[in-house]
Amino acid sequence: RAKTTSLNPPRNPMEQDVESPAIIRQPKLPKQAREDLPKQLAETDRSKKVQRYVQKDGKCNVHHGNVRETYRYLTDIFTTLVDLKWRFNLFIFVLVYTVTWLFFGFMWWLIAYVRGDLDHIADNQWTPCVNNLNGFVSAFLFSIETETTIGYGYRVITDKCPEGIVLLLVQSVLGSIVNAFMVGCMFVKISQPKKRAETLVFSTNAVISMRDGRLCLMFRVGDLRNSHIVEASIRAKLIKSKQTKEGEFIPLNQTDINVGYNTGDDRLFLVSPLIICHEINQNSPFWEISQAHLAKEELEIVVILEGMVEATGMTCQARSSYISSEIKWGYRFTPVLTLEDGFYEVDYNSFHDIYETNTPTCSAKELADMTSRTRLPLTWSLASKLSQQGLPESEQEGQETKTSPDDEGKSQQTERNGDIANLESESKV
Repeated sequence: RAKTTSLNPPRNPMEQDVESPAIIRQPKLPKQAREDLPKQLAETDRSKKVQRYVQKDGKCNVHHGNVRETYRYLTDIFTTLVDLKWRFNLFIFVLVYTVTWLFFGFMWWLIAYVRGDLDHIADNQWTPCVNNLNGFVSAFLFSIETETTIGYGYRVITDKCPEGIVLLLVQSVLGSIVNAFMVGCMFVKISQPKKRAETLVFSTNAVISMRDGRLCLMFRVGDLRNSHIVEASIRAKLIKSKQTKEGEFIPLNQTDINVGYNTGDDRLFLVSPLIICHEINQNSPFWEISQAHLAKEELEIVVILEGMVEATGMTCQARSSYISSEIKWGYRFTPVLTLEDGFYEVDYNSFHDIYETNTPTCSAKELADMTSRTRLPLTWSLASKLSQQGLPESEQEGQETKTSPDDEGKSQQTERNGDIANLESESKV
């Protein structure tokens, strides 16, 4: 029997793969990973939403809006000009001088125009107010020469012009005031110690670990310059919103963190990097905060280092901050100071380095409670051992004769009842 063959040729498997829709299957995650994924996403979203009160470089993240009394800025115009940015300050500096030169140049041209000096330029018999002043440009140049006291000698004022003499006096006085004001602003702005704070560094992270048997919050500060900060002092603030017992909500409440104010440890001799320590005790705002609680807290620690610049004597302030994610629980700072041949060397490559150490994860309050509980059995065992060894006979006799308050009360009550019965019997007789 002849085999029947199909008229349709076999289909190309490549065409079948192209025509068929592609199905991409997502890899199946383990159950633990699927449960932890939403938590991780929530934590990343929370970390992104953390708003700093003070940036790491010390700039305050606060903007003043809806200030209606803007005239107050003009009443203190000197400080306002000093606080402006450099580009605006230079623009105002050039603008003030240009405007004054143009104004007094116009006044000199106006005097020449009113007196008719411009109509008698070529008349040698005419005595002008200012020699060789033949237009506004020459009047502008004469104004610059007068205010800057250059005095080239080509354009000079004559004694036949009293109004010119008065204008010369006015321009000289006002020019001195403008010079004093603008040069003073520039000098103060140049000598501001803001850039000095750039060489005062804070550690990237703060740490919490045990020190002398107590939980302590620590961070490190250092000075990169050889010229020291005189009368350096450090202080810290906890920025955290709170709600009072009466229901009042206080946003960004500031709580003082003791970094050695009582002992004088807050006054620093900042020659080499120092570790600033805050002991977490009953007066500390971290007294009831554990490691798990710290990860959920929305708080910020602002540290402020102040002192006088040794070269200029001006007060300098450096600031930084640590949010809850930058406070590492169970870590310590790596030492950076080594003894070399005749001197000490500071390795700033390890300034921000930390290493892990054994630290309890509970709060300082819980740690103190556990410590007190562990001490009680020791006293009990000591008392029990003393009782087992036996007391002296005199003390034992004293204990035997000693009665409880209840027994004494019962005996006294029976005595009273007996006395009452005796009185009743006597009255009957």
